[in-house]
Amino acid sequence: MGISTTGQWNHTCQLDTSAKPRRNIGWISSNWSGYSITGKKGAFKRVSAKWNVPFVRPSRGTSYSSAWIGIDGFSNSKLIQTGTGHDWIDGKAYYYAWWEILPASVTIIPLPIQPGDRMHASIIKCSGSNWLICLRNVSRNWTFRTLQRYGGPQTSAEWIVEAPQINGALATMARLSPVVFSCCRVNGKRPKLTADDGGIMLQNSTVTSIPSNPNRAGDGFVVKGVHQ
Repeated sequence: MGISTTGQWNHTCQLDTSAKPRRNIGWISSNWSGYSITGKKGAFKRVSAKWNVPFVRPSRGTSYSSAWIGIDGFSNSKLIQTGTGHDWIDGKAYYYAWWEILPASVTIIPLPIQPGDRMHASIIKCSGSNWLICLRNVSRNWTFRTLQRYGGPQTSAEWIVEAPQINGALATMARLSPVVFSCCRVNGKRPKLTADDGGIMLQNSTVTSIPSNPNRAGDGFVVKGVHQ
């Protein structure tokens, strides 16, 4: 696997409050791009979406990226999430599936992932602190499920493309083909996303990843890398 499973990954949003958006968009982060909605404690009990696994383009050095859905992590240090990883390491692209509940380390799902695969993910609160994490590879006809305990505040829900922080250091964002999120749902309904819910990734004062405006239904968008 391209990912290091021994290091500590930090997937929470690192907001950049000093930077000013370059267009009508809600927030700027050094590691997230995509959409996040917020609410009161306990507001979010279910999140889901579909997306395509992007192609990793060659880069000069090591680079990392993830596409995922999650609950929490925006303005708090808790997070439950699942998604796909797409890295460029030692001249080779790596693709994999994973899930994570902070503060524990990421867990790799040992099932095949290839660029272009169609993914369908959901995270559902069952009862008490029991949550079901489900990731399906529609293209390769496999489904992974795990029941886990989680006690976060449930104050945000996300659909994100990310450059993860590994052992406290922000990774260089991998060069990706566009990631198309569709059928986004929160608590079983369309989130009715607006541009104000979106955020761009800014690394070294340069925009590296940016989402489109949401579609007319408010449940889909495209994240594109800005390659220098």
